[in-house]
Amino acid sequence: MNIKNYLENWISAGNRYQTEDYLKFYLPDAVLTDPSVGQEFLGVEGIKEYFISYFIGYKTQTKIVSVDIKGEDHAFVLVEFTGEFPQKKLGGTFDMHFKNGKISKVTADLI
Repeated sequence: MNIKNYLENWISAGNRYQTEDYLKFYLPDAVLTDPSVGQEFLGVEGIKEYFISYFIGYKTQTKIVSVDIKGEDHAFVLVEFTGEFPQKKLGGTFDMHFKNGKISKVTADLI
């Protein structure tokens, strides 16, 4: 698995608001934790709720700033978010874990 290409395709699907394509990057039982909103989103249905609320709802666009590959199943991604939220532009991170070629766990946070 080429993690950088995978992440670029994942971000691209998100930036196009292609919900079903975006969700294909996750394992069915994946977990997404976002301390900035104080919630954990369980499984594809929970992640779908998160994506619709915080990405589609705020017309968020994500740009990868850097990718630090920690191993074949772990990467730390620094991003920049722009959208229709009060700050207009925010830094963020994704601490990503992969299993069987898909996202198994991710912690998303604002910086």
